Amino acid sequence: MRIVSQSQRTPAPDMNWLATIHHGLPLTLLPFTERSEEYLAFLGRIDPEKGPDVAIRVSHAAGLPLRIAAKVPRGHTRYFKETIKPLMEGNGAHFVGEVNDREKQSFLGKARALLFPINWPEPFGLVMIEAMACGTPVIAWPRGSVPEVIEDGVTGFIVESEADAVAAIARARSLDRRRIRETFERRFSARRMAEDYVRHYHLLLGRRSTPNQELIRTAPCTSGAAVEIA
Repeated sequence: MRIVSQSQRTPAPDMNWLATIHHGLPLTLLPFTERSEEYLAFLGRIDPEKGPDVAIRVSHAAGLPLRIAAKVPRGHTRYFKETIKPLMEGNGAHFVGEVNDREKQSFLGKARALLFPINWPEPFGLVMIEAMACGTPVIAWPRGSVPEVIEDGVTGFIVESEADAVAAIARARSLDRRRIRETFERRFSARRMAEDYVRHYHLLLGRRSTPNQELIRTAPCTSGAAVEIA
C-alpha cells in the first residue's frame, strides 16, 4: 500500500505501520527564484475539490491577478465552462492551461504565493513542495496532508477561510523565500526520501529472524511511501 502522509493512514489506523516517507524532488528540478512578481498562482486541475473558484475569489479580493495552470478533466468540462470561466471574467484571472516542468520554474517561481484551497483530504499535494523548491510561499487550507507539509509562518500560511487567505497574501511578503527553499532542501529532497527508504528497509530486514517468521510488505515508488509490516 502506497502511503505518503500521516493523514493518508487515517482510514486504516490499526495497520502495523513502520514509517511514512514523504515525497521528494531532485534539488535541480525547480531552481530557487529570489524575487517574485505581483501575481498569485494556482496549479492543479479544474475540479471542485481543488477549489479553483475559491482561488479566483481570494485573488480578486486581494487585488492581485491569478494565473491558473491546470488541466480540465473530461468529466469537468461543464464545470469549467459554466462555473470557472464566468468567474474568471472581470476578476483578474487568466487561464494558462497545462505547464511542463520547465514552464513550472517561471510560473511558480515568480508568483507571490501559491494558492492551495483544497476541499478534500489531499494525500500529499506535490505542488506544495514544487512551490517551496522555488522559494514561493504556499497559502493552503488545513485538509489532508497540508499541516504536515506547510510550516505555518515559515513556508506559507494555513488558513481556515477566504478572509484568512486574503490576509495571508498580504503577509506573504514577510516570509523569507530563501528559508522556504532551505526548508524544501532539508525536508523534501529526493536524497532525503531515498535515505529514508534505505534506513527503513534495513530496519525491516534486521527484524527478520527467519523467512517464514515475518512477512514484509512494502510499496516502493519513485516519490514517497510508507512501509507496513505484518
